[in-house]
Amino acid sequence: MSDDAIQALGTAIDTSDRIVCFTGAGISTESGIPDFRSPGTGLWTKIKPVQFQEFVSSESARQQSWERKFSGDRTMEDATPNKGHHALARLVEMGKCRAIITQNVDNLHQDSGIPDDLVIELHGNASYASCLSCGTRYELADLEKQFETLNRVDPCSLCGGIIKTATISFGQSMPEMEMQRAQAAVENCDLMIVLGSSLTVYPAAAFPEYAKRLGATLAIVNREETPLDPVADVVVHEQIGPTMSMVVGLN
Repeated sequence: MSDDAIQALGTAIDTSDRIVCFTGAGISTESGIPDFRSPGTGLWTKIKPVQFQEFVSSESARQQSWERKFSGDRTMEDATPNKGHHALARLVEMGKCRAIITQNVDNLHQDSGIPDDLVIELHGNASYASCLSCGTRYELADLEKQFETLNRVDPCSLCGGIIKTATISFGQSMPEMEMQRAQAAVENCDLMIVLGSSLTVYPAAAFPEYAKRLGATLAIVNREETPLDPVADVVVHEQIGPTMSMVVGLN
């Protein structure tokens, strides 16, 4: 681990009080959750995802999607926050971190103790479902019982709309409100810390670029190189949990 880079990251945090963290799959792989896109190991290289328009237009596609959800791997559901998540929660407790913009859908930032209103989920949340028409929330445990009995998930009991996990699927529009919240957070930050993102998935990856253009310090903690490494002020190619725990003083 580079002592100079760690010291530079610590200095950047110490001298900032409007930090925004931008997290990707790399922070959650340390909790045992596989990423979605890595060649050969990513989930989408093994299972073809159901496109949003197919889910909306086809009853059989919805049934296939729910069957995958309820019969598939429960790794994400069983995962718990790791040292990286707890380090960011510590930054929030210190009053330094104003928002967490995340590409992840695993709810681990909230599970680490970060308030819901500080977590901006660009790709949604896999821990519950919602109606596509009225937004009513549904708990997955209830839907799973229904699916086991009826082999389907019924329409929304309030408006008759289609119920879907609260993630953003391929072909589905990005959540407008969350994108606006992320933009506002970036425009107010003095330090952007990228953690575990390849910075190749857009439009989400544009936010660190935007922060840098606006004059914020840009720090990147990621095991692999990213396209923004050349313009970042601090780059640490190490595991997130041990790095951030050291920087914020967690054992």
